This record gives sequence, C-alpha cells and structure tokens, in this order.
Amino acid sequence: MIKIAFYDTKTYDREAVLAAPGAGDIEWTFHDFRLTTETAATAVGMDAVCVFVNDRLDRPCLEKLAEAGVKRVALRCAGFNQVDLQAAKNLGISVTRVPAYSPHAVAEHTVALLMTLNRKIHRAYNRVREHNFSLAGLVGFDLHGKTVGIIGTGKIGRCAAEIFRGFGCHVLAHDPFPVTDWASQQGIVYAPLDDLFSQADIISLHLPLTPESHHLIDATTIARMKTGAYLINTSRGKLVDTPAVIEALKSGHLGGVALDVYEEEEGIFFEDHSGHALRDDTLALLLSLPNVLITSHQAFLTQEALGEIARVTVANLGLVNQGSALPDTLLT
Repeated sequence: MIKIAFYDTKTYDREAVLAAPGAGDIEWTFHDFRLTTETAATAVGMDAVCVFVNDRLDRPCLEKLAEAGVKRVALRCAGFNQVDLQAAKNLGISVTRVPAYSPHAVAEHTVALLMTLNRKIHRAYNRVREHNFSLAGLVGFDLHGKTVGIIGTGKIGRCAAEIFRGFGCHVLAHDPFPVTDWASQQGIVYAPLDDLFSQADIISLHLPLTPESHHLIDATTIARMKTGAYLINTSRGKLVDTPAVIEALKSGHLGGVALDVYEEEEGIFFEDHSGHALRDDTLALLLSLPNVLITSHQAFLTQEALGEIARVTVANLGLVNQGSALPDTLLT
C-alpha cells in the first residue's frame, strides 16, 4: 500500500478522492495547509504527494521532498506552472497531472460570469432581497450578434466558443495550434491576435500560463481592444496585468471584467477572510468597482469535475507506482 500526503485539503476534495476507484488501496494523510518549502518536512515517509494550484513546488521544496523519500508528485489540476519540472526531473521525481476533468464546467462558468456581470444579476439579487424592485442601473446588452474572442482553443476554449455560438455570437479564435476542422464545422474563424483584440466585444482567456503568455493582457494589448470591451479570465491569474486592467476600467476603456482567477490569489482564494480587513489593496480596489465580478477559482467546482479529478489522480498514483501513467498525464 502506497502512502500519500494530500495537501491543501478541502471537504469536497477529501470526499471525492476517497470515493474514487482504487482509493482504498492508498494510505492517505490529509493536510489542510499548502505544500511549500517550509511544510515539505511533513512528507517524510510518504511515497508521493498530491497537490493543487496554490501549492509551491519550486526547487528547494522538491529537494526537501527528495530528501524525505518522495518519488512522485500528483497534481490534481491541469496547470503545472507551480512545479519546477526540470528540478523534479533532475531529482528523479515523477510528476503527473489531470489534463482534462470537465471542460464543460469551466466553459459554463465562463459564460455564467459574463451573463451575471452583463445583466447585473448579482446586483438585482441583492436589491430584491431588500425589497428594492427598481430597474435603474441594471441595463445590459444582448449577446446575440456580438463578437467574442476566444484566446486558446484547447478543450475548455472550444467548449466556451460553442456555447457562445449557441447564443448567436460571432466567434473569433486565436491559438498557436489552430483546430481548423472544428472551427469550420462550428462557424468559428481563427484570426491574428491583433484582429481579435480590435474586433471583439468580449474577450475570454483559455490558455495556459507560460513565460510567453505571462501578462498577455497588459496596457499595450488593452489599448488595442474596442472601447467598452468585456474581459473574462477563468484560466490563470498571471495572464492579466491587474493594475493595467484597473486603469482601463477607471478610464472606461474596458466595459467590464469577470475573473475566476487573480494573479496574487495564493493565500487569499479558497480561504475565509471575512473576519478581518483584506490585506491585498489591489484586489480590494477591484472588488469595489461596479463593473467587476470575481469568483474565487471555482470554475472547476462541479460534481462531475471533482469526480474526474479524483479518478485520474488516484489512477495516476496507482499506475505510476507500477511504472506507468495514464496517457497525457505524465510530465516528468
């Protein structure tokens, strides 16, 4: 029986992973804190660690894991920018991920964020609860006929694009590896990034965080966007230069912003901070703006997605122990 240290545990994580096929063959140790260099000593005696998006597996952390005897890292997410893969490889630590759990979950949340922000559903909900039935300030716009720019057409981006097509939107897409057959079937047009920025009424990000995509949305690219454009990010927080977005919102160049991720979310998202003042002034300013809607990295949070994340994670742990892993999940 292999021993696994499971970090940044929430109730829904524990329930899902313990219900996954094969979970009974693993000895689990659940921690509610994140895995970092400072907490890596808790992995002594473990065969593997299971981590999420805000755990930090840089070289010093991985070195401590190697010293502790850990041979495997199982990411229960698709992104892997939180892991120094070269260091893991040099230390002989295998790294697996969950490349796709429910693209529908994230794509549907993307559209839900836009619809809520555009039609002011959150503001209307709060008003009605206070018996205020005024419609003043709640005017939105039709999605039908608008141009939506999808940056990144992996599984999630393609799902989002198809949903927007269902609303009657014109969809432009950009990806270094275009899926041309799909685009042709769906009536979607691939376009250069500058054309997408200049033509889209709504821009939705669905791409991984890499050195090239870091702060893809900054003052320069925002200046190329249509005045009043809406920006949605359910991908990675560091794709967006937050101060640049705030300035564009204040000037009116951006019409609205909906975020499920934030570039400095570590230590904030997934936790309850309601009992004290928010220490991140930039995030506090964002939350104060009327044309901003933020959720705390919950786009993935459906029963189907949690079940698939748990299934693939447990399968990876078992299969890697036998010298292999599921297709497309092994990073090192």
